[in-house]
Amino acid sequence: MALNAAAGNLTPMATMYDVPAEALIEAVAEELELEEPEWSQFAKAGVDRELPPEQDDFWSVRAASLLRKVADTGPVGVKRLATEYGGSKSGSNRYRVAPDRRADGSRNVIRTILQQLEEEGLVETAEGQGRRITAEGRSLLDETAGDVLADLDRPELERYA
Repeated sequence: MALNAAAGNLTPMATMYDVPAEALIEAVAEELELEEPEWSQFAKAGVDRELPPEQDDFWSVRAASLLRKVADTGPVGVKRLATEYGGSKSGSNRYRVAPDRRADGSRNVIRTILQQLEEEGLVETAEGQGRRITAEGRSLLDETAGDVLADLDRPELERYA
């Protein structure tokens, strides 16, 4: 971990790798202020789903998850992200029984969220490589991770605090 010398603080600074992903995504989702499109309440999150998501904060949670995923594996493209957010689609119907097949997540949802994150300055496009996180996006994740780490009541993470 790097030292937070800029603020004159000699304690190690927490990064996104120091806290559980679920807690970080939940905290970042509360900080993001993205406009949810009108069509998002009717769109499925992938072809393997039967109905649109029922979560009230689906858009912000997916945006926070995508921001973390781009920071972790970036530069990454929409196609690879759609593969990671996919699932298995049932191959059976009334007359035939077929094995389940792999289905990708919704590329339109992913692409729209990434465009919104670009407008916020958290993600940028790397020509021919996909999208990668900016310094502003990295600092948002790391600062939020520090707040999450301070709020967590887990003894196994005390060595990072």
